Amino acid sequence: MRLKTKLVVAITGLVFLVVAVLSGIFLAQSLHQHIEQSYVANDIAAHQLLFATRNAIESGLATNVNSNDPVALRAAVAKSLRDDDGLQTLLNSVVQYSPTVFDISIADWDGRCLLSTDPVNQDQMLPVRRDYTELRDRNLIHLLTVVFGRARVYNVSLALERKTRPFVTVRIGIRTTFLRNDFRPWFFTALTLVGIAMLSSLLISPFVANLALKPLAQISERLDTFQAEAAEAGDPHYGPSTDAVVQVSNKIERLGRRMRNVEEVFSALKENLDQIMSNLEDGILLFTPDAHAVLVSDSVDRFLGISRAQILGRSVAEIFDDTTVLGRTVRHAFEANVAMLQEEITTETGRNVQVSIDFIFDDRLPQHRQNLGALLTLHDLESVREIESELELSRRMAAIGRLTSGVGHEVKNPINAIVVHLELLKSKLEGANPRAMGHLEIIQSEIQRLDRVVQTLVDFSRPVDLQLQEQDLRNIVASVLALASAELATHNVQLASSVPDLPVPVNLDPDLMRQALLNVVLNGAQAMGEGGALEVRLVEDGRSALISVRDHGDGIPDDILQKIFDLYFTTKREGSGIGLAMTYRIIQLHSGRIDVESTLGVGTTFTLRIPLSNPSDSRFRSLAAAGTSFVKDARG
Repeated sequence: MRLKTKLVVAITGLVFLVVAVLSGIFLAQSLHQHIEQSYVANDIAAHQLLFATRNAIESGLATNVNSNDPVALRAAVAKSLRDDDGLQTLLNSVVQYSPTVFDISIADWDGRCLLSTDPVNQDQMLPVRRDYTELRDRNLIHLLTVVFGRARVYNVSLALERKTRPFVTVRIGIRTTFLRNDFRPWFFTALTLVGIAMLSSLLISPFVANLALKPLAQISERLDTFQAEAAEAGDPHYGPSTDAVVQVSNKIERLGRRMRNVEEVFSALKENLDQIMSNLEDGILLFTPDAHAVLVSDSVDRFLGISRAQILGRSVAEIFDDTTVLGRTVRHAFEANVAMLQEEITTETGRNVQVSIDFIFDDRLPQHRQNLGALLTLHDLESVREIESELELSRRMAAIGRLTSGVGHEVKNPINAIVVHLELLKSKLEGANPRAMGHLEIIQSEIQRLDRVVQTLVDFSRPVDLQLQEQDLRNIVASVLALASAELATHNVQLASSVPDLPVPVNLDPDLMRQALLNVVLNGAQAMGEGGALEVRLVEDGRSALISVRDHGDGIPDDILQKIFDLYFTTKREGSGIGLAMTYRIIQLHSGRIDVESTLGVGTTFTLRIPLSNPSDSRFRSLAAAGTSFVKDARG
């Protein structure tokens, strides 16, 4: 069988199946609707009969009846019902005019008939029947079996209660044969319509399927060039065929293989381009001729505060706000179609940004230059200056290290000799002159202090062997804060910290990083002489983890701020000037960076930036929802 014939048969079968399923749903819904209509009509009749029964009982029991005597009470109720002409008339009218009602009975509390349209039931126990509500939830097959099967009677019942128990019950019997007579006209009409629909689907589907497959011939003609190439290459999979579907399938398969090859090359190029763009420090935006962004580097987020996903596909007017200096400059350049070459702009926040805009033209036809797009580059001048400053500080630290290393080794030997001779001198003068011994003790203590200073110099300049491990930086921060809590309590400092909900993986030396962070935390606590709040916050920006320590002290003057990382520089009476220098060195060893912002009278913020072990280029973690904050009293 030809493939086209198979497709026609499959489409016809599918259409027939859909029509059959929809027809079954239609029949089921219609039958349920008629069942529901019958139930509603008989339920209304039951309420009317219950109301008439109540009135008959209330009228008939006007005389005194002993309610504690069930026999007398039943007899009185039965007499009041049978003597009520209005109730009798209502019973007869319901049976006569309702097409589905078989009989109506009013039973007492024991299920014995008090009044019935069937004289045989009078004063007899009424038969047990199923409730009519069961039919409302049945499927189509069961309903058809009930309605068109053997005769059955279902009840629609309503009870008149006395003392929370049924006193009398109105039961309307509905016979399935009556339902069948009532349903038969519309049911056979519906079956006729369903049959016509299914027969029509069998007749029309093949014609429509052939009509739908007719364009395959046109597609085959358009792919003839590929067929010719395959035949010339001797490819056995592309031989002649009389089936149009086979021909088109073979040609599309060859075209698909070519497209897959191109897609693989494109995917590799895109991956390499994304990797290059993610590592760029400059913001790069490539625009189409109609000024819509099609290529954006991740660094643009630092300049515009908008993520890469929000920028892609948007126009220049949507990306840049004309109320800002940068936005006005870029929008005016695009509107005037004028290039910009390394123009420096100072933003509202005081940030210096270098902007370059290059418009790309097709110069193959000079008389009809076609605009192919534009390339926008944003260069952070402050980052360059910061890098130069850090390089200068690194050179200074390296020079200090070389100097201290040489001085430490040169001074260590004379100190050792002085200590030895001092001990010999003390042994010779022991007990001779107390005042002389006192002077020797002072000399010895000062030599020991000098030895500690020299040892510190040697330790600071000695190469450090980092024991790098992948750690969750949240654990490092938590351990440092727990360690510093006692010291913070002595300074009357309350600690407020915030960490992310997700792990922050970083390759680091745990002991050195704890030492570096502890130095900054204790320095912040000591900066607040009268106590206050010390804020420690851990966040990440997709590439680096940032630990900020903010105090509310007096701040650091600008002339001192440039020297705080110098070895032995300190403004404290009991400070050594080693802590911040050691912190700076540890952060550098981890390829990180430490920034300081200070405002006089407001406080100082130290920010430690450490590269993540698995940087997320797509920024799965959000800085805005970076952590779950908690406040901890250092004294508690």
